[in-house]
Amino acid sequence: MKLLIINGPNLNLLGKREPGIYGSQTFEEFFEELKLKFPKHTLEYYQSNIEGEIITKIQEADDVFDGVILNAGAYTHTSIGIGDAIKAVKVPVIEVHISNTFGREEFRHQSYISPNAKGVILGFGMQSYNLAIQSFIVENK
Repeated sequence: MKLLIINGPNLNLLGKREPGIYGSQTFEEFFEELKLKFPKHTLEYYQSNIEGEIITKIQEADDVFDGVILNAGAYTHTSIGIGDAIKAVKVPVIEVHISNTFGREEFRHQSYISPNAKGVILGFGMQSYNLAIQSFIVENK
């Protein structure tokens, strides 16, 4: 199975940014752990702070990956374009969030990703990514 993890704005600051919410581990460190945990599967990682680059990456994933795990960060709540990109491709996308967005500010309760995603996993810290990977693996057995 070939999966692409896409992280959006400010997630390049994991390990430094608000450790009380996001923890003290960088995503790169966590990604290495994921690759060790799922050695039979190909995992790739992409991060961008730029909305258009995320849209392009989602479009490029179609017919290349078996699934996309997307943490669009703040774009979750603002980007109709990312939601439309997910709707336009065949590759299934699981929306993930490290924090429980419903336990945070009201504007974080809206998602333009969720209506077009295969599923949503949030609030389990970095393990949200792990759960998304497991869901793709179990479904494809």
